Amino acid sequence: MSETEESPEEPTVEDGENSTETESLAGEDLIAAVASHDEELAESVGDLVDRVADLEDELETVESELETAEERLEHTRADFKNYKERAKRRQEEIKERATEDLVERLLEVRDNLGRALEEESGDTESLREGVDLTRKQFDRVLAEENVERIEPAVGADVDAQRHEVMMRVESEAPADTVASVYRPGYEMAGKILRPAQVTVSEGSEAEAAGDGESSA
Repeated sequence: MSETEESPEEPTVEDGENSTETESLAGEDLIAAVASHDEELAESVGDLVDRVADLEDELETVESELETAEERLEHTRADFKNYKERAKRRQEEIKERATEDLVERLLEVRDNLGRALEEESGDTESLREGVDLTRKQFDRVLAEENVERIEPAVGADVDAQRHEVMMRVESEAPADTVASVYRPGYEMAGKILRPAQVTVSEGSEAEAAGDGESSA
């Protein structure tokens, strides 16, 4: 390096002290420092300082409200979760009690059927009456559970939702209507548990002959 080149001036102790002093100025100290040079500018700075203070207060309030809202939300979520769990347990308990009640009533039907079959009188008619009474008791249990039989009358229209067609047969019933019920169906509260199995009429021979003559 040339002797004639001047090295950059290093900050003096006085400059460092001024810098530290400037950084430490805030609020009223800053306003006082500015006012010593320009009172109008100092007034503007004062307004800004007040505005910043207000915004800081508002921010603190909003943050506090947000924290409170988050806590309430967590409590609400926890309460809803607990409610769902209680509702689920309640539903399971109701279902279990309903099943237990139904089984108890069916056991009574079974007991009556067993007593009827164990009758040693040898009277077939008496046995039949006992079984018939047991069947009626069983039907009452089903009725109490809102279970209804699906047993269409002969000649009724075929319902694809409620009837299962087993076969077509010659019958005195009008063609394409129910000729007979092979096995009754059941529905519960409007829901089909099983459809009735039916045969469907193809019409009688006389009806078929009449159709043939009319077509000729």
